[in-house]
Amino acid sequence: MDNREQDVIVVGAGNAATCAALSAREQGASVLMLEVAPEDQRGGNSAFTGGAFRVVYHGVEDLARLIPDMTETELRDVDFGTYTEEQYFDDMSRLTQYRCDPDLTEILIRSSFEAALWMREKGVRFQLGLGRQAFRVDGKFKFWGGLACHIWGGGKELMKALHVRAARDGITVLYDAPAIALLTGDNGVKGVRVRQHGRLRDLRAKAVVLACGGFEANAEMRARYLGPNWDLAKVRGSRFNTGQGLKMALDLGAAVHGHWSGAHSVAWDLNAPPFGDLDVGDRFQKHNYPFGIVINARGERFLDEGLDFHSYTYAKYGGEILNQPGMFAWQIFDQKVVHLLREEYRIPRITKEKADSFEELAPQLEGVDAARFLDTVRAFNAAPRPDVPFNPNIRDGLRTTGLPIDKTNWAQPLDTPPYEAYAVTTGITFTFGGLKISNEAQVEDTTGRPIPGLFAAGELVGGLFYHNYASGTGLMSGAVFGRLAGRNAARWAKSGSHTGP
Repeated sequence: MDNREQDVIVVGAGNAATCAALSAREQGASVLMLEVAPEDQRGGNSAFTGGAFRVVYHGVEDLARLIPDMTETELRDVDFGTYTEEQYFDDMSRLTQYRCDPDLTEILIRSSFEAALWMREKGVRFQLGLGRQAFRVDGKFKFWGGLACHIWGGGKELMKALHVRAARDGITVLYDAPAIALLTGDNGVKGVRVRQHGRLRDLRAKAVVLACGGFEANAEMRARYLGPNWDLAKVRGSRFNTGQGLKMALDLGAAVHGHWSGAHSVAWDLNAPPFGDLDVGDRFQKHNYPFGIVINARGERFLDEGLDFHSYTYAKYGGEILNQPGMFAWQIFDQKVVHLLREEYRIPRITKEKADSFEELAPQLEGVDAARFLDTVRAFNAAPRPDVPFNPNIRDGLRTTGLPIDKTNWAQPLDTPPYEAYAVTTGITFTFGGLKISNEAQVEDTTGRPIPGLFAAGELVGGLFYHNYASGTGLMSGAVFGRLAGRNAARWAKSGSHTGP
């Protein structure tokens, strides 16, 4: 390609970046995308996602606008419930310990349904999250946790759909083109310096959108910001999210925002590779721990597996595993719940043991104090429980009493062999700390002023997530703020002045 000035350059090629590019193109801007990865590994963490999409909906009518091909059987056999703005606000506030940025949170939630409709117009397909966010009880599925809507085909299909539309709209993508620095002039950002084919190139633009992920794939930054042993965590997704966008912006005086010592991390197969595998996607994850118990190398439980639905605990419990001796744990289930385990518990590449008794299973749990494990299981099974039925679709109140750590819900005794055990470690998804942006998605400097011509979206925006995370919010955040950043970057390119809401 030639070096003519673009209206907008988008750094990144994942969900947030492609939404930004498409949004800018809608405004008539010329758009160039820069992707550090080769084409077959494009898309950052978005390519690895399972596709949960947290969107406001008030019933089946709203979902039907997103998923018009729902079958009569689904319409008859599914209790869709609702996920209102109020429920969304409650979840964001509760999970972040009331630290989430109020302005950004409001933009995220109030724009969520409109953003989903917009993505559908761009070619993204949605489906119901049956089996992941709803179980069949008494012949009917019931959604819990606000996650009825998933992206059809997960991350691979999401990126395929968005890039097909980008190509159709005339958006150019440069692959194997890592951004090195932001170019500046008298009135802010003027482009991006890239390294392509071993040579440095200065690409000029009237506005730049940074949407190239956090620092989760950078072991040095993980140790520096997240703390000891985080450099040893496995990376669930892209090896290319090394924090380069953050570094470029910080070198320019950008302000930071959010929880820089916090991250989204989950229970991940103990023997998974160091970085994500696109052929496996998110299936090294092990999220059904609420239906069993989790023990560490000492043979002890160390968390309340039934504290809440996994969608509200999985992103913080990964960090709890990192704090355990040896940085691993085993999830234990009996046959009463095996049918509830998700497909990722049945993939070929898995670390699993199975036995007809706990005495037989104990020595098979590599690295675990077998005698203490048996004591833990016996105490768990003997603990008093209320006489309430087990129900995976609600917080059923089936809890233990008197244990060092009681299990709050779904605490059935483990008494139906054979027993199955799955070894897990910590898999980091993305980092919570990021850049401070305005309500127009402009990156702000340390004085609180917008940096002219610089916008941001996706994982490298800080302020939304602290301590914990509700599944499906990341993809929605990327869509909402990518769309906002692209639109306002295009407007800036046309006017060269402050954007409106």
